[in-house]
Amino acid sequence: MTSPDCVACGDDLAPENAPRSAGAIALTLIALAMGGFAIGITEFAAMSILPDFARGLGVDEPTAGHAISAYAAGVVVGAPILAAFGARFPRWLLLIGLMGLFAVANILSGLSPNFETMLVFRFLSGLPHGAYFGVAALVAASTVPLKFRTRAVSTILMGLTVATVLGVPVVNLISQAHGWEWTFHIVGGIAVLTMALVALFAPRDPPHPGASPLQELRALKNRQVWLTLGVSAIGFGGMFAVYAYLASTLREVTHVGPHILPWVFAVFGVGMFSGNILGAWAGDRFGFPAAAGVLIWSAVALAFYPLASQHLWSMLVVVLCVGAGGGLGSILQTRLMDVAGEAQVLSAALNHSAFNTANALGPLLAGAAVTAGFGWASTAWVAVALTLGGLAIWVWAWLDGKRTAVAR
Repeated sequence: MTSPDCVACGDDLAPENAPRSAGAIALTLIALAMGGFAIGITEFAAMSILPDFARGLGVDEPTAGHAISAYAAGVVVGAPILAAFGARFPRWLLLIGLMGLFAVANILSGLSPNFETMLVFRFLSGLPHGAYFGVAALVAASTVPLKFRTRAVSTILMGLTVATVLGVPVVNLISQAHGWEWTFHIVGGIAVLTMALVALFAPRDPPHPGASPLQELRALKNRQVWLTLGVSAIGFGGMFAVYAYLASTLREVTHVGPHILPWVFAVFGVGMFSGNILGAWAGDRFGFPAAAGVLIWSAVALAFYPLASQHLWSMLVVVLCVGAGGGLGSILQTRLMDVAGEAQVLSAALNHSAFNTANALGPLLAGAAVTAGFGWASTAWVAVALTLGGLAIWVWAWLDGKRTAVAR
């Protein structure tokens, strides 16, 4: 069953969007993906320059890590609030506004005179993250026929995966040469570029006067919405449980030098990029059951992680496969379009709140296993448990959806 909101689901294109040539659709998707690219850089590159801005702002590295947490907190808080209150605005204008806030907050992050100010600006930087991805996914889906919408949605996430493979290493090199502040200034510049591209190429949808915060909040009464978000919050936690301690595992267990680490993380990014493409294809072909396939794939790959950790070549293979589990994102995003009814904007944005919940939960539980003395490779068993937990929630959602005639 599809959403009644044709602009969101892309079933029959709205009059203001149709007809659109293949070139016009491609330009729209590139414009939207550019925002994902900017968000990917600020989220992942901030981790890579953490020692640099810790020294620059006069704090130790564990304290500097609070800036990462502040950004994640901004995502969780901002996604539902900005999505609910922005639902009635034209989506192309809302995207420009969200990127404007993102640009200003990142530029100010680079100008922070002290760590306390940095925390505030990192929190503000995170506010538009989830709402941008949610609204961009709806706009992307509206430009193509229903059978291609998961692939259209995946292009937004592809911007993020390209950032992990190319953007983060390049920005990191620039920042090492010219100062950590450049990471945030570059992100701000890319955000401004995104605003211009969206203004030029995004379809001009009208205002949505029938939408309201109350209407959007009705999505929270829908059990299918919560179950889908649960798959994301728990199932994705497995990938983050391993990713957060990948560098430590490579140093302490695989015994590789620091010059090898960027290449392994690049392999992870290639896995995410590939998984995003294959996951989108599977989502369009099989619908929600494709999510179960990705979760099973991830659980198997993660189970091999402890064995693979002894050798670099085997780690590269397993890390590539674990990264491919990122293909789950676009499948869950389109699932939310199916089950959210009229609350399309809020539910789409909440997927990224759930994603960042996984980003917090996975490392927390994996870190507890390491602290308890089970070793770095034990993070994989925590990851397997979380992934299977996400699969269990998927089974619940699928059976419940069949009973309520929601599953497609």
